Amino acid sequence: MLVHLARQGGAPPAESEGSGDSALDELYTGPKAGQRAIHERLIAAINGFGSFETAPKKGYVSLRRKKQFAMLGPKTNTRFELGLNLKEEAVHPRMKPVPPGGMCQYIVSLEAPDQVDDRVIALVRRAYDAAD
Repeated sequence: MLVHLARQGGAPPAESEGSGDSALDELYTGPKAGQRAIHERLIAAINGFGSFETAPKKGYVSLRRKKQFAMLGPKTNTRFELGLNLKEEAVHPRMKPVPPGGMCQYIVSLEAPDQVDDRVIALVRRAYDAAD
């Protein structure tokens, strides 16, 4: 590794560059590619909340502060799921509670970027604030 870094003048190896984007490229391929716009719209809004970490998984992306507050990813070829960790009751027409024991308490189903409205962002903000 040291020799490799020395030969590149201290730059990281090429395969490590853009690793976050490559994980998203794997999630949003083929018929699911159109759902990446939903993901990007959510992330743009969440970036305004403050710091958090992203952890790409096989079928979704986990968003964490001290604990996980949201999961983002394609569920089917036409449906995107936003999972939220909210202990308190929350209501939204696209949101349904998840039975106890799951990774999130609520799932919001989205099919288009314009469905990421102020009410959805407010729910994500509540989950973000509760994860501190």
